[in-house]
Amino acid sequence: MSQKQIDRRSLLRGLLCPAAFVSLQSTFNAMRTDAAQIGPKDNIKVTKIETFVLKNSWVFVKISTDAGIVGWGEMLKDDAKACAAGALEVGNYLIGQDPLRVTHHWQAIHRGAFYRGGPIKTAILSGIDMALWDITGKAYGVPVYKLLGGPTRDKVRVYGRVNPETGVNAMKVQLRAQGRGPIKYVEGQKYIDGCVEFFKGLRQKYGTGVDIGVEFHGAVQPQTSLLLMKALEPYGPWFYEEIVQPLNVDIMAELARKTHIPIATGERIYTKWGFKEILEKRAATILQPDPCYAGGITELRLIAGMAEAYYTPIAPHNPQGPCSLAAGLQIAACVPNFLIQERGDNEYSDLLAKPLPPVRNGYRPILTEPGLGITIDEEKLKAQVGEPRPYRTAYDPDDGSVVDW
Repeated sequence: MSQKQIDRRSLLRGLLCPAAFVSLQSTFNAMRTDAAQIGPKDNIKVTKIETFVLKNSWVFVKISTDAGIVGWGEMLKDDAKACAAGALEVGNYLIGQDPLRVTHHWQAIHRGAFYRGGPIKTAILSGIDMALWDITGKAYGVPVYKLLGGPTRDKVRVYGRVNPETGVNAMKVQLRAQGRGPIKYVEGQKYIDGCVEFFKGLRQKYGTGVDIGVEFHGAVQPQTSLLLMKALEPYGPWFYEEIVQPLNVDIMAELARKTHIPIATGERIYTKWGFKEILEKRAATILQPDPCYAGGITELRLIAGMAEAYYTPIAPHNPQGPCSLAAGLQIAACVPNFLIQERGDNEYSDLLAKPLPPVRNGYRPILTEPGLGITIDEEKLKAQVGEPRPYRTAYDPDDGSVVDW
């Protein structure tokens, strides 16, 4: 940061007072903190984009600026190398641009190519969007949620591992009958009974004080899904997630109408256009968009707004790293229809320079530091860079056919 920028910030802090906050510009300036890294008239440009693929297939993007501000984001972990390369290609457009025009860049990247959308392209867009919001928050010295309307809550309910120390009292399990592998197209009563016994055991162990979601993971065909949904109902599942693959929304909607248990979906659906059909057909009543895949913070805020009109909450998906969690927490802090954050009890101490505010009574406080609210330890991250995991193709051991995992 230049001495000129420092002097300008000092002068502004000396001049501003509560009585002066009468215009939109002065109100925005009032939100600025000593952590603000640029003045309101300073120019800032993107100078570099870097990507990092970790051995666990998490993909990070780092965007640097001429003001010394750095933003971090994450992308889809599948096709990790393709996502990393694609983000670098976006550098042809983004380098030299003002990073604070976040929504403009979202539109430019999404609409700049003839072929739009798709999981990899949208994942690239998501990671870059996340990093640009991180830069913008740091530039003005505020967490992202303050730039999106301010907080709607003080803390965020999380689910993960049930733990008396943290107070986490919500979890999700993937159904498996004991001793069984992949699920057949149409399963018999023995398999159904095995899954019921598994879930019944959890309900008996934890009681009704723990919310337990059931993850079908899109690996169950509709014929078996309906059998499982009806058989599990007496034991009070919190929700059923991905009861079928999201490729046929009509089938999902048909199954949803046959149970009183809420249906959740969204981790493999991207952009507002993908969620539009889910909402209109009432195929799910809990949406789980992934910040690293559905379009970043910009798009998740819009998806949440669409969902609110259908009285539908969001529960951001998170199977990934600290930027993914931080982005979900920023959205949770600024939307009214937030339900819970997946794996919100993860601490990511192997990647962060500063610890997250601790989970207490099942809630994590909203993040208050500028940008995404986290500090990546780049040395820790680089130590984990390596060859990503291969495709996790699964096979039926009985006949060798490919199955969903």
